[in-house]
Amino acid sequence: MDDALIRDLHEPKVILTLTINNSEPIELSAFIGAFTSIAKEYQESLRSNPDVKDSATIYVKEVRAGSIVADLIPVVASTLPIIATQAEQIWQAVEFVKQWGERIATLASGVIPDGFGKSELKTFALAVEAIARDPSASSTLEAATFEDGKRQVRAAFKFSTSDARLVEKVIEAEYKRIEVEGTKVHERVLMVFTRSDVNSAQIDKRSGERVVISEITPKDLPIIYASQLSEQRVKHEIRDADDNIFKKGFVVDVLAVLRGDRPIVFKILQVHDVIDLPDDDE
Repeated sequence: MDDALIRDLHEPKVILTLTINNSEPIELSAFIGAFTSIAKEYQESLRSNPDVKDSATIYVKEVRAGSIVADLIPVVASTLPIIATQAEQIWQAVEFVKQWGERIATLASGVIPDGFGKSELKTFALAVEAIARDPSASSTLEAATFEDGKRQVRAAFKFSTSDARLVEKVIEAEYKRIEVEGTKVHERVLMVFTRSDVNSAQIDKRSGERVVISEITPKDLPIIYASQLSEQRVKHEIRDADDNIFKKGFVVDVLAVLRGDRPIVFKILQVHDVIDLPDDDE
């Protein structure tokens, strides 16, 4: 550690205090999640400032007994020495607590904050987990400074068990919405194998086989069987039929799993029919 960092840790300009008032023991993973979520969101909150390095870090100064009270020291590494002033450090911490509170309050109201994706949803799911699991708990985050030995709170936000559970429900619903938007069902499309396998495949796992469904994309993609019935119908044609599997077409309902707008895997929902494909010279 350099001298400036050591000085900031021993004589911090501002302290973030996380207080968890719990009525029951907290699972270790939920306890850790409460801290890691703050650290991750604090780093993200500084990325919009071009004068602040991405290496902004939060250090744990002290964890006190009773209710869980942790003093966290945010350290801003700046590309410009003038930025790393006491006023700047305080302003960053105060703005972070305000943003933290606004985002949790927005989620608790049933609204997804602008720009939230899976990463942000995971961060705030971790932030509220410990409180949501306790029937009577609360969490408070404060940004405080010390003047003449007296602690002065500059910003604070508190949420309770009921708030945390509302946030979890909203996040869970948003996860499901994202999953649905990332898929599209295509009915009665023609599927042709480019790679087959006589061995049985695990349901809802990639089988190692590849197919082309030209109505969706010209590229061959891996497949997943959604049920034993669909898997057995295809495997019968591979194992028992006399004809070459690559000369057969399967009329299927498939769910195209997307990454962005691009399909990355086909999930076979139902096999309606198996037909012989015409020879190339016909």
